[in-house]
Amino acid sequence: MTRSEPAKALEHIRVLDLTRVRAGPTCCRVLADFGADVIKVEAPPGVDRNEGMSGPRHGYDMLNLHRNKRSLSLNLRTPQGRDLFLELVRTADVVVENYRPDVKDRLGIGYDALRAVNPRIILASISGYGQTGPYRERAGFDQIAQGMGGLMSVTGLPGQGPVRAGIAVADSASGLYAAIGILVALSERDRSGEGQWVQTSLLESQIALMDFQAARYLVEGEVPQPAGNDHPYSTPMGVMATADGHLNIGVGGDGQWRSFCRAIEREDLADAPEFATQEQRFRNRPTLKPLLEEVFRTRKTADWLARLEEEGVPAGPIYRMDEVFADPQVGHLGIAVPCEHPARGAMRLVGQPVGLSRTPARIERPAPDAGEHTVEVLGAIGLSAADVAALKAQGIV
Repeated sequence: MTRSEPAKALEHIRVLDLTRVRAGPTCCRVLADFGADVIKVEAPPGVDRNEGMSGPRHGYDMLNLHRNKRSLSLNLRTPQGRDLFLELVRTADVVVENYRPDVKDRLGIGYDALRAVNPRIILASISGYGQTGPYRERAGFDQIAQGMGGLMSVTGLPGQGPVRAGIAVADSASGLYAAIGILVALSERDRSGEGQWVQTSLLESQIALMDFQAARYLVEGEVPQPAGNDHPYSTPMGVMATADGHLNIGVGGDGQWRSFCRAIEREDLADAPEFATQEQRFRNRPTLKPLLEEVFRTRKTADWLARLEEEGVPAGPIYRMDEVFADPQVGHLGIAVPCEHPARGAMRLVGQPVGLSRTPARIERPAPDAGEHTVEVLGAIGLSAADVAALKAQGIV
């Protein structure tokens, strides 16, 4: 594999990554992909009872979440381990953790302790429910946040009951929000010279992702209900069954409605008074929907997609994951990024969806083995290979 140019946007930033599972690793992956030196701090074997929560070391999830990072083995439960960590904090820019809020203080690595050795340090904390409040010490999990944040109440078919999303929405969102907070804090530090404590939670991130549904309640007092594959207030917009599968359609305004009617050869519907405006179509959706379902079952998906595109009507296929990566536009975008792993060989990982014209993200190295860079990282703060060997014998690294 031809080695790509190193990512440069964040090459001046060093991050100590204390995270595991998904939310925190997602945050650190963003920083690593844009060139930050991310050091994944891991407990020596047998110390962490929750080791392996992201699956096998060489499994797809670990490989995708932890690429571009270095790995340091360090037992933070020992005084020597904590002191070594604080020594690393002296020259770091960012620390990211997603412990329960009380854990970092018990370990002696809370924000005040970090700031005491490096006033420029930025601590990013991702928790289940927030750093304070009655739920602060509860363990956070994505599906619980989906339920408490309102997502499950609007997902699924009417009358079906609550349904979780098919991906870890709250986990991934909180990781992305934390990355945004870190970048804001780094920018502000350029002016003030001081670090700060960045905080987010699965619960807050999930509520923020509810966006217009949350605002609908806060502003109008309306409690949104599940609408299945239909749009909450616009129609026709959603899934249609065809002769050989399904497709998505999206008809935004009255002009698109007329184009849509031409595409499906039902221009009589465009002139029908009960469907003439967006408001009337939504009000009469129970009548309109079965008419359209009957039409779409007469032809195959590919035929309908071609006809709708010809008229400029937004529409698209509903893919399985293998079909996603076989699509020519997906291939053109290059979001499946090749990478070489010493154990797994050639593979592809999911790239960053944000492009920068001069300093784009790169996948330069695969996920490290546990403790792979311990000698290298500790050597940078003055420890010899013999020193590291002695620490390993004591169970500190």
